[in-house]
Amino acid sequence: MSRTSAPPPTDTTPTVDSALTHGLKQRHLSMIALGGVIGAGLFVGSGAGIAAAGPSIVIAYGISGLLVMFVMRMLGEMSAANPASGSFSVHAERAIGPWAGFTAGWSFWVLLCVAVGLEGIGAAKIVTGWLPGTPEWAWVALFMLVFLGTNLAAVKNFGEFEFWFAALKVVAITLFLVLGVLALLGVLPGTDSPGGSNLTGEGGLLPNGSDGFIIGLLASVFAYGGLETVTIAAAESENPVQGVAKAVRTAMWRIAVFYVGSMAVIVALVPWDDPAVAEVGPFYAALDHLGISGAAEIMNVVILVALLSAMNANIYGASRMACSLVARGQGPKRIGTISSGVPRNAVLVSSVFGFLCVLLSYWRPDDVFPWLLNMIGAVILVVWIFIAVSQLILRSRMEREAPEKLVVRMWLFPVLTIVALLAMAGIFFLMLRQPDTRDQLLATGALTAALIVTGLIRQKRAGREPRA
Repeated sequence: MSRTSAPPPTDTTPTVDSALTHGLKQRHLSMIALGGVIGAGLFVGSGAGIAAAGPSIVIAYGISGLLVMFVMRMLGEMSAANPASGSFSVHAERAIGPWAGFTAGWSFWVLLCVAVGLEGIGAAKIVTGWLPGTPEWAWVALFMLVFLGTNLAAVKNFGEFEFWFAALKVVAITLFLVLGVLALLGVLPGTDSPGGSNLTGEGGLLPNGSDGFIIGLLASVFAYGGLETVTIAAAESENPVQGVAKAVRTAMWRIAVFYVGSMAVIVALVPWDDPAVAEVGPFYAALDHLGISGAAEIMNVVILVALLSAMNANIYGASRMACSLVARGQGPKRIGTISSGVPRNAVLVSSVFGFLCVLLSYWRPDDVFPWLLNMIGAVILVVWIFIAVSQLILRSRMEREAPEKLVVRMWLFPVLTIVALLAMAGIFFLMLRQPDTRDQLLATGALTAALIVTGLIRQKRAGREPRA
């Protein structure tokens, strides 16, 4: 069978996507795209990057942000041409083969489920700080039950939660940027502008040399995870093609403003080696520097919202990815059952797996849980590679067979796609050089290899080839 022949009878992706309700409105999708950029990694993980890279963290976020823009543009091109709840997993299957869709999909599912547990633990720590003496696991269980109920009911409930979560995050980060810029201009009452002293003093742009910059660069790359959810959600929106196209086209300014802009304001306001940057977080350190009363509690509320938003989005994304995989014969059939337009078994299984990760953090904190964290450490890079390779193949195919589907086009194809792939290879090399990330890369490599072997065995047994 050729690559351009009709899909085999076992392919039921269109049926499944049509069985899902199209309950997400354009305002939901727009805010999911907007708020999805402002992830928990921006608030929680950026402090370590600043402490390592100093002022050059702005350049690090700019470089990694450019790579993410390329990836989102490639994914947007394919998703606008073929909207599917399996997103890049479906595209990888169409371009490379069922084994690729299996590997990309299930590795991403594991990543999202483990992330749900981590976000639940982080949110619980904040709440127990307000209510000392209450058990963390109970708060995680409560959050899980809330979002389990939300995702089991109807997709519009997920959309409403994410709409308001995203709105709160956008308002918070916008206010932070406005206050920061006013302070830098010297027009914020009660503050003096530091000028460029924090950028040029204390070691200059690269206070810890190239090694510090590399650590900051790696930290910035993984802070962008989660942007892919909007292409999954688009399949359940009123106008999938328009939604994906709009989200992708506005990705550039969103990344530039929220990520690069935030880092620039922080390192300009606060000395990069201020202990508070790494210990309590860069946003808290900046607000405290501005004399904002209750800065710690303000940031705790914002971080809590970001964590809960990520939990909700990851349960949703994991359930849709699992449902799509099962529909394509890539998993247990019972998981893919759709009831009233909702893949309820997939929602339940994804949530239970996430909570199991939470329990492992208490039962096996010294061996199994760290291994689990390492295993998902570089999964997002694996997914991005599948996206780039798939786009490289499918773009040429669409230009020959259906050019009218290219509503969104990757810039300077194929040059920038190849540049993105080389950049990802470079990140892998840098990860191997750093002791802290080497274990993550090796563990992720083991997971990916196991999934590839399993996917190839399943593909051979089924006698399946890439779909058109």
